[in-house]
Amino acid sequence: MSESQKRILEQKLWSIANILRGKMNASQFQDYILGFIFYKYLSDKLVNEVNELLKPDGITYFDIDENTEEGQADLEHIKEIAIEKLGFFLKPSELFESLAQKGSATHVTQDEGHDVFILDDLERVLKNIERSTLGTDSQDDFDNLFYDIDLNSTKIGKSVDERNKVIVRILTALGKIDFDLGSTDSDVLGDAYEYLIGQFAAGAGQKAGEFYTPQQVSTVLARIVTTGKKQLRSVYDPTCGSGSLLLRVAKQVDEVGHFYGQEMNRTTYNLARMNMILHGVSYLQFDIKNEDTLERPQHRDLKFEAVVANPPFSADWSASPLLMNDDRYSQFGKLAPKGTADFAFVQHMYYQLTDNGIMATVLPHGVLFRGAAEEHIRKHFIEELNAIDAVIGLPANLFYGTSIATCILVLKKCREDNEHILFIDGSKDFDKQKTQNYLLPEHIDRIVTTYQQRKADDKYAHLATLEEVRGNNYNLNIPRYVNTFAEQDILDLDVIADELVQINNELAETETSILPFCKELNIKAPF
Repeated sequence: MSESQKRILEQKLWSIANILRGKMNASQFQDYILGFIFYKYLSDKLVNEVNELLKPDGITYFDIDENTEEGQADLEHIKEIAIEKLGFFLKPSELFESLAQKGSATHVTQDEGHDVFILDDLERVLKNIERSTLGTDSQDDFDNLFYDIDLNSTKIGKSVDERNKVIVRILTALGKIDFDLGSTDSDVLGDAYEYLIGQFAAGAGQKAGEFYTPQQVSTVLARIVTTGKKQLRSVYDPTCGSGSLLLRVAKQVDEVGHFYGQEMNRTTYNLARMNMILHGVSYLQFDIKNEDTLERPQHRDLKFEAVVANPPFSADWSASPLLMNDDRYSQFGKLAPKGTADFAFVQHMYYQLTDNGIMATVLPHGVLFRGAAEEHIRKHFIEELNAIDAVIGLPANLFYGTSIATCILVLKKCREDNEHILFIDGSKDFDKQKTQNYLLPEHIDRIVTTYQQRKADDKYAHLATLEEVRGNNYNLNIPRYVNTFAEQDILDLDVIADELVQINNELAETETSILPFCKELNIKAPF
């Protein structure tokens, strides 16, 4: 599929999403649109797999009669195969195409035509998808996956008939789009899904930070943690949101063995699981949990080769003294402050990193210079662990919902360059579009290349010795290391004096030319 065809697909999906615009805000109607797209994806995926299985028999999945003993036996056999391969199962009557066709059929009364009522059927089908996984390896990945699709919500329509009409309209419009899952470029739909998530984030205001990292920032993080690697055994995001950052890492390598993530928000957790499956990641390849990472880490016994994150900036957390017995924090002797959990996330991620791994996380600039407990933690990372590999400044106003400037902190357990910390000031390189700033490909390339080559660059990057950092009392604020001062041009006072004389002469000539007109008009001269 060409780039233009991909853009057309994105615009078609966005136009369908706009059916609900005006009825509810972006953070609400995304649940319905993304959920229905996902349902269609599951349905189309199953049909493709089953039709391939049935090809030797010369029939398709829709040819199986669910009401006969023979048909039921066939469905049991197909279900067994589908559960093992795809992780879920749908009967022919439960497929997206079947429901969309039923909804778009019209029955006529004496007065007017009405769409066939399908809300009850749709609710049952979505639950059946989840039920089909009970007792299987995919159960956790499908459990309550459609929880946020409330077909009885008055936000869709005040009456049942109105709600049914809106849902039928959405399903009918989606049914006309060919997802082309048989194409070799299987990630086209995934890219379109990512586009929609980004569009919803743009309209979600402050809530966007709960589930979305701008694609250009994700790319920087992903390219950094995959430096020098073509394959990854594992990648982990402890605040994974929609899962987009994990998937962005996968785009930078040939293969990722396993994806791990944790997300506290239930709705966003569902979105992350959908996003993984829709991108073709097998249910056997990802493990995403719905829990508070700092208080109840779900993967604490595992270590990961690549760790990426965009944690909530300066979030509250318990900072309970009991956590001083937790291996993630105990060696530091201090906990991150209750009102700024930034370093708690850094400590957690570092603990889960393998010896040959790289972690990169987006943080507010305060972590670089704030005192008290945070200064103590910074000092421990530098002096005792020598783990901080690079500090990268980003432009302000990159993230939806906040205009603050951010930085990327890169840490390793086994650094190749033990004597220096690389500081990069990328805050001046951006493209302003309306109210948002963006990193262009050349800005991303400059950051990543500078990091990978670890080279000094006047007014852009500096390799600071550990002595320099000690001399700054472990303050990592980038301007202390990267001199961005722009020298002013030297002024030639003789030239300026000559210019002033010239200006005075020209002013005198102007006054002389104006004076006769003032006398003629019998008005006072303005000089």
